[in-house]
Amino acid sequence: MKDIILIIRRFAWQYKSKLALNFLFNLLSAFFAVFSMAMMIPILEILFNLQEDVNEMVPWAMNLSDLKHNVYYYITQIKQSLGVGWALLYVGVFIIVGTGLKTGFAYGASYVLVGVRNRVVRDVRASLYAKIIRLPLGFYSDERKGDIMSRVMNDVQEIENSVMSSLSMLLKNPVLIVVFMATLMVMSFQLTLFILVMLPIAGIVIGRVGKTLKKTSREGQDKLGDIVNILEETLSGLRIIKAFTAEKKMDHRFDGHLDEYRRISNRLARRRDLAHPMSEFLGTIVIVLVVWFGGTLILNQEAGLSGAVFLSFIGIFYQIINPAKEFSNAIYTVQRGIAALERIDWVMMAKNNIADAENAHSADKLHQGIEYRNVSFAYGERTVLKNISVNIPKGKTVALVGQSGSGKTTFADLLPRFYDVASGGIFIDGVNIKEIKVHDLRGLMGNVNQEAILFNDTIYNNIAFGVENATPEQVMEAARVANAHDFIMATEKGYQTIIGDRGSKLSGGQRQRLSIARAILKNPSILILDEATSALDTESERLVQEALEKLMANRTSIVIAHRLSTIRNADMICVFQDGEIVERGNHHELMAIDGVYQKLHSLQIK
Repeated sequence: MKDIILIIRRFAWQYKSKLALNFLFNLLSAFFAVFSMAMMIPILEILFNLQEDVNEMVPWAMNLSDLKHNVYYYITQIKQSLGVGWALLYVGVFIIVGTGLKTGFAYGASYVLVGVRNRVVRDVRASLYAKIIRLPLGFYSDERKGDIMSRVMNDVQEIENSVMSSLSMLLKNPVLIVVFMATLMVMSFQLTLFILVMLPIAGIVIGRVGKTLKKTSREGQDKLGDIVNILEETLSGLRIIKAFTAEKKMDHRFDGHLDEYRRISNRLARRRDLAHPMSEFLGTIVIVLVVWFGGTLILNQEAGLSGAVFLSFIGIFYQIINPAKEFSNAIYTVQRGIAALERIDWVMMAKNNIADAENAHSADKLHQGIEYRNVSFAYGERTVLKNISVNIPKGKTVALVGQSGSGKTTFADLLPRFYDVASGGIFIDGVNIKEIKVHDLRGLMGNVNQEAILFNDTIYNNIAFGVENATPEQVMEAARVANAHDFIMATEKGYQTIIGDRGSKLSGGQRQRLSIARAILKNPSILILDEATSALDTESERLVQEALEKLMANRTSIVIAHRLSTIRNADMICVFQDGEIVERGNHHELMAIDGVYQKLHSLQIK
């Protein structure tokens, strides 16, 4: 119950006005349910001729005795004037009206709660997505994409299916149970006290079984994350799987996880399905004991109960059984949702170390330059950069060369704070980048990567991505500068052509020119190029290189180069080796040294 209250306070409390209205409707529904059942008493007494006639009214007052007296007065009048049949119909009309109001208010409660439920699910999804896109890249380097996707899709769906679908029962059934129990207390204190002793025993048995669902459900969600991860890896690496004829190996791997998930799901479903028969069986035991105890009291004339009142008592008590069963089922279901919620919280509670400092500075342009001062960085215990110092004046181009894994990409990734330095500092115009607002810092930069990162959207929207209020003329001009306009116009719908998943409908050179057009439209002060031409054929490389030269004109640029021919004109070339800069200078200076750079250059021209 503690977990249930916590979930309501955490997700639904902001809609407390609607929850209050739902509570009011449920309360009125419970009241009219009691009223309908209570009206069975005069019907039974009329049928069995148990009630004496009442020929005088008493003044109306808000107490049960006077209300009952006057109701029986009207019943007596109808019996005497119209007959017993009409008296039964008279009472029956009240039952119909009471039942109509009961069901009407019950629907009203459900109507209000539907809006709350769907809003809460929407809020959870939106909050989770917002958290995911704001977490630093370092968070994802240690996690599997498939597992993250499973938490976003399957776990949120589990919360919708379990917790939120149970919210109606959790808010409605306790109200019904309390109202019915209060009515039973008025009817017979002794019999109700007996029920209050019996019900908790049944609740304890149900609760013990329910606790095991949480652990099993979490295991199932974790295993589902493994399955989604394998599926994501399969789709991403399908070309390699087919090339190495590894279909059977992947089948075997996937089938193993599916079998394990099937076994966990079997355990979970069997425990969940135990809820209904167990609650029904225990409820039957309680009813039999109540009938036995109540019958004993009537026969011994100890409770002051008539047969008609006792039958109504049983009828009202039976009304408790369904809410109690649904409530117990809801507790079972919520345990599964809580396990999913814990997995979501693992993402929601993840710490974002890349955040704005207090009193962070704004920045809109680069005025002086960039400086790396004694920068070191490590992924876990693996040191990647060691005491790096580089000064990049405004408008200059610095090229980074070296073997794979030497630290070039990490050097560039530290500038927009995709990661934070372990020691030392990076300064823009003399200000530590940790003291600049992250949004403004990244707004200074444009990125063109080796793999053009595009979205399954139109060409126009991909170029205008991240640039607010871009006009069609500006988008087209950026495409012309990037040597992309001609091939765009040759597509079926021009700038409104959908390019497919990751730009799959375009060639590598076309994708790269779109990413350059995107950077041109952003018009950044600082440009980061990460091997932007290394994966292209000769013709595409020429077109892309021309576009890059236009983009780099009069901009401060950091270029990670695989092909040394593309950075011959760089103002400074830094040669990386094992996380250190072992050589620096322009092309001619480095060739004269006859060191690492000269060896790399010789290897490429052979």
